[in-house]
Amino acid sequence: MSHLTRYNPVDELFRGFFVKPMDLPGNLPTQQIKMDVTEQEAAYLVHAEIPGAKKEDIHVEIEGNQVSISSEVKQEKEVKDGERVLRSERYYGQVSRTFQLAHDIDDTKAQAAFNNGVLELTLPKKVAANGKRLTIN
Repeated sequence: MSHLTRYNPVDELFRGFFVKPMDLPGNLPTQQIKMDVTEQEAAYLVHAEIPGAKKEDIHVEIEGNQVSISSEVKQEKEVKDGERVLRSERYYGQVSRTFQLAHDIDDTKAQAAFNNGVLELTLPKKVAANGKRLTIN
């Protein structure tokens, strides 16, 4: 047997009205570096969003085929007399991301640039040494 429910627009009006409208600052998700990685024939291109960071606070480490990006986002706020912060959703603290690529990176030729909150990495692939074939006597 089917169950019928009468639609009441007043119920829709007050649905969620008594729910707490703000999350506590401790419940906000931690910031994550969002990035795009593309592969070309000779290199990988990485675009990583790190909004609010300064280029001197960004660190990139390359070890073989593993790339680590870390940054410190610092809070610089000015609170005036008689003013109080009601809600702050911006993230301040340490963010990092580590990922592996299919090929080793030639870290001597790698390049980095930081423009408008986006870190751009050019990571050339390391030329693989050709293996030597042994002749059996």
